[in-house]
Amino acid sequence: MKKFATIGRGFIVDAFIESAKSTGLWQLDAVYSRSLDSGKSYADRHGAKKVYTDLVSLAADPDIDGVYVASPNALHVEQCRLLMEAGKHILCEKPLAARADEVIELQELAAAKSVVYLEAIMYMHTPLRQALRQAVGACGQIFTARLDFSKRSAHYDAYLRGETPNIFNPALETGALMDLGIYTVYPALDLFGMPQKISADASLLRTGADGAGCAVLSYPDKQVVLTYAKTAQCIIGSEIVGEEGTVTFGTISQLQDICLYPRNGAAMAVAENETRLQLMAHEAENWYRFIEDPTDASYADCKRLALQTATVMEEIRRQAGARFPKDK
Repeated sequence: MKKFATIGRGFIVDAFIESAKSTGLWQLDAVYSRSLDSGKSYADRHGAKKVYTDLVSLAADPDIDGVYVASPNALHVEQCRLLMEAGKHILCEKPLAARADEVIELQELAAAKSVVYLEAIMYMHTPLRQALRQAVGACGQIFTARLDFSKRSAHYDAYLRGETPNIFNPALETGALMDLGIYTVYPALDLFGMPQKISADASLLRTGADGAGCAVLSYPDKQVVLTYAKTAQCIIGSEIVGEEGTVTFGTISQLQDICLYPRNGAAMAVAENETRLQLMAHEAENWYRFIEDPTDASYADCKRLALQTATVMEEIRRQAGARFPKDK
C-alpha cells in the first residue's frame, strides 16, 4: 500500500479519496490547505494524519509516495513541478496545463526524476473506453462524429448577477473548454488521431472566458465536431456515425449509456454504466500500477494523449480568442 496526499477540496477530492481507499492500494496520509483550521477539519473528515499549509514541507515528507493535485488550473504546473522535483508521483486533475510546452517540460521532468506524472481523466482509465472503441469499430468507415459536453454551471447564475466565479475567470485558466471540452477532445484524438486541420470558435463572456464553444477536427475522410458549454445544457448526448452503424452515448465524461445501432439490426447496449466512484477507482489503480511499472504501455499511451490533447486545446483557444494571462 502506498501513501498519498491531496491538494484541493470539494466533491471531486472527496470522491477520489473514497475511490482510492476502496482499491486497497492507497492510504490517505496528508492534506494540504492554505488554512490550518480548515485543513484539520478536512483531514479529520477523511482520516488523514497530517495537515500541511506549506507545499515545500509536504514535498519533503518522506512518507508520502504520491500527491493528488486538484487545485485551481493555474496552479497545476507550479505545484506539480515542485512536487516532482522532490520525487513525488503525481495524479493531476485535468487539465495538466493550459499550454503544450508546459506538459512537455513536466513530462521530461517526470522522466528525469523517475516519477509518474498522470492526468486524472476518467476516459483513459475505464474499461468503457475499450467498449466504446469496439463499438465504433463495428460501424465500419466513420464519416462524421459529434461529441458534446454541455452542462449549465451551478455558478452561471452568479455570473449573470455580475460576479466573477472562478470557473469563468481566465486568470485561473478556466472556462468551458478547460472544464468540459477536454472530455470531447480526448475521445476524438483517441479514436481518430491528430487532425489535419482545426477550425474553432467560442462564445466569450464579459470576463474573457469561453462560456461555450465549438471545434471541427478535419481528417482526410471525416469531420469530428466538438461542442461544449458551461452556460447551457445538452440533452441528446454524442454520436459517432459510420457506414455500417452508429454509436451513441450520454454523459461523455463517464461514457454513460453506450449504444450501438447497426445498419441492419436492433439497437444494443454495449456495456453497463459505471459510477463516478468506480471510474475514479480505475484512475487510482492505474496510478499505482504505473508507479510499480513505468514501462507499462498504457502509461505511454496516457502520456501521448495528454500531450496531444493539450496541443489541440491550445490551438482551439488560440482560434477562439480564449486567452489566459500566461499565454505567449
